[in-house]
Amino acid sequence: MFNKRESENMATHQAPQQFPPLELVTKPNVDTAAAAYYFTRQQQTLRGWACHENGPIRPLRINGRLAWPVSELRRVLGVPA
Repeated sequence: MFNKRESENMATHQAPQQFPPLELVTKPNVDTAAAAYYFTRQQQTLRGWACHENGPIRPLRINGRLAWPVSELRRVLGVPA
């Protein structure tokens, strides 16, 4: 069905993650992957914003992880609550 190279490529590449529209998110915070999706930026860009504290919003730090407030995402992106 697939040659060896195609099989290897399929095993190493993940399908893009799907996120609901920001209007439908009910959680108070989202992870960096979701925030990057909504901002249409790479995750590393958001990590840089968090590190340098120079992005449009500042994340919360919870047990060493970044949590991006949905209310702030909506405000910055102009999405109604």
